Amino acid sequence: MDPFADIQTNPIVGNTSSNINTASSSSTTSGASGTMNNNNSTPSRYENQKRRDWNTFGQYLKNHRPPLTLSRCSGAHVLEFLRYLDQFGKTKVHTPICPFFGHPNPPAPCPCPLRQAWGSLDALIGRLRAAYEENGGRPEANPFGARAVRLYLREVRDLQSKARGISYEKKKRKRPQASSSSAPPSSSGEA
Repeated sequence: MDPFADIQTNPIVGNTSSNINTASSSSTTSGASGTMNNNNSTPSRYENQKRRDWNTFGQYLKNHRPPLTLSRCSGAHVLEFLRYLDQFGKTKVHTPICPFFGHPNPPAPCPCPLRQAWGSLDALIGRLRAAYEENGGRPEANPFGARAVRLYLREVRDLQSKARGISYEKKKRKRPQASSSSAPPSSSGEA
């Protein structure tokens, strides 16, 4: 049985027409604490997306065979969830044997698979990592922060970078100017 039978469209984008019952299990309830818009009654877009992602992951746990509780969920289950989400992807990832491997804008169609973009997966994991802790999970037991998940995301980023000919470079932070807290240059006092 498909553990994701209730999910019909891309759960990352948020346009799901799924049969997710948010009150069906304690693992799918969402803590609405977080950033609010200026009118203090509507959750922000980020909070709404985080809640949808959390509910989708809760549905995954409920439909998993055997069913999983949040406390038994591991990094391996998160990886299984991410691999499942690939079927909803819209990013063409060329295989090494494809003539367009490494070309960001191929001139013709090819049979290479559509996958979730690395940036979407990275953002999803960030939201789920935050939601896990907001819903009572201990930070040290957070399966979304597991080493295996971080390595998987790095592998996806590198693979997509090579396949699409796009480099994913970390945004460089502007470093603050060095303060004058270090000893000033000494002068010999001779004039």
